[in-house]
Formats: sequence, structure tokens, C-alpha cells
Amino acid sequence: MSGARIDDIDAVLPQTQCRQCGYDGCRPYAAAIASGAAEIDRCPPGGEDGVARSAAVVGRAVVPLDRSRGATKPLALAVIDEALCIGCTLCIQACPVDAIVGGAKRMHDVVTELCTGCELCLPPCPVDCIRMVAADFSWDDAQAAQARRRHDARRARLARRRDDVAKPVMPVVSRKQAIIEAAIARAAARRMGRA
Repeated sequence: MSGARIDDIDAVLPQTQCRQCGYDGCRPYAAAIASGAAEIDRCPPGGEDGVARSAAVVGRAVVPLDRSRGATKPLALAVIDEALCIGCTLCIQACPVDAIVGGAKRMHDVVTELCTGCELCLPPCPVDCIRMVAADFSWDDAQAAQARRRHDARRARLARRRDDVAKPVMPVVSRKQAIIEAAIARAAARRMGRA
């Protein structure tokens, strides 16, 4: 399936990146829909309207939302109880759009303007200091586009980090040995040039 078709499907998904569809974000789900590997009814945050929007893009009949994936709920945002937060960073690692800020052993906070309401920060919290509160606004296409960009940037950053970890690192002793051998070779070449 062409990238443009995947882009079109991805554009109508809500970009909560909640994984309720069974995929690691909205774009992988869009790719699965485009290839025929997934149905258009697996996105609870998109609700019945999302199913209809997806159906229009792919030219399929509208079907009821698959309720086994979860219920469609009003937008809720994560809030961290400062008094209970132990600064474990597990919620930061779980957030698919980098909406949680903080440092190890420091209190964390949610940037509410960036939170998608995915609830992925709830399960890893060992002290249950995160709760979801009703948002006082509705999710719109501009926020979905921002969430998509933040999710893509996070995935790219994590991929670079994995690539950096996977690169073979020359042991310090071998590196020093290589530097010494190169210096000896340069000195020998200079001596040979003088002779």
C-alpha cells in the first residue's frame, strides 16, 4: 500500500497513541488498515465518528466500534499527585508523546497541553500517584497533528538511542593501543622518508 494512503488513514486517527488498537501507535495501525491486516473499528478514542472517517478514507462500509478494545470516553488528562510522586521516571518512559517532565528522584508533572489522555502512564506507576481528570476542551485536528509530531519525534529519538547502544564501542585499551600503533607507524614513515 502506498505511503500516501497510510498518511490519509493516519490523518483521520485521533493520535492518542494509546495502543488500544493493538498496534504501537496510530501510524502502525493506519499501515495495518491500509494493508488489510486490521479492521477500521479498533480505535476507542476515535469512537464511532473515527470509524466513519476511516471508512470514508479506505472506501469500506461503516461498521460498529469493536467494544472489546475499550470504551469511547470523553477526553481526560493525566495529573500527578506531587505528594505521592517518588520520581521513579516510569511514567516518563511510558508517555508516547513526552508530555511528562521531571527527573529521577524528583517530582514529575504532566504538561496538560501535550497530554493525549492515553492512560499509558497509569500502569507503570508503582505508587498510583497519577489520576485522569476530565479535560475542559475537546480534542481537535491541530492537537492531533501536534501529538503525531511529538510521537514521531520521540520514536526517532529512541531509535537513535538504540542505534547508539548497538554500535560497537572500542574498548579503552584497544583504542589506546590503536593510537600508539598509529603514532609509531607515522614516526616510522617519517624516518623512512628521511633516509
